[in-house]
Amino acid sequence: MEIASTDVLIVIDMQNDFCPGGALAVVYGDQVIPVINRIASSFEHVVLTQDWHPPGHHSFARVHQKDPFDSVHAPYGPQTLWPDHCVQGTAGAELHAGLRLTKAELILRKGFRPHIDSYSAFFENDHATPTGLAGYLRERSLIRLFLAGLAYDYCVGYSALDARRLGFPVFIVKDACRAIDLDGSVAKIEAEFAEAGVVLLESAEISR
Repeated sequence: MEIASTDVLIVIDMQNDFCPGGALAVVYGDQVIPVINRIASSFEHVVLTQDWHPPGHHSFARVHQKDPFDSVHAPYGPQTLWPDHCVQGTAGAELHAGLRLTKAELILRKGFRPHIDSYSAFFENDHATPTGLAGYLRERSLIRLFLAGLAYDYCVGYSALDARRLGFPVFIVKDACRAIDLDGSVAKIEAEFAEAGVVLLESAEISR
């Protein structure tokens, strides 16, 4: 697939806490870094997202005196509870040092509202509060979105589905992602991809 000047690579949450040794590590999460660095050279435009939680965020299990991966009901629906992760200003919240993405034009921080989680790069988990990313992309006349990063079945997947709802053509570079696969989450979200028209491809298919 040939990459155009109106395409953008969106790299989702490649942060220390989501990589091996981090507070909410995705298995082999750091193995996607060389793939991301390689494909980034094909894109004129790169955007990064960063999970950016305040201490005591509503999605943290210890706030509710529950175990990680339990669930509670939030005003916006069921909320999976996570270990404390990507806390503002901590080493775990920093982007992984292995990324070679100095050409990135925007770093979008999400999940900073204390009482609502944010998987998607486009909306908070209420599916109504925007992050501003859609407006940014449209203002810059960027059309096709290529997604990579962590985790495939959560923040990457939710971002892809929201982007499709907003009318963007969306491609996920599957070998540039890794999944958590919590309670069948990969199969569930891939069924949603198929219904929404999210295209899965491999990094070897990308050229410029």
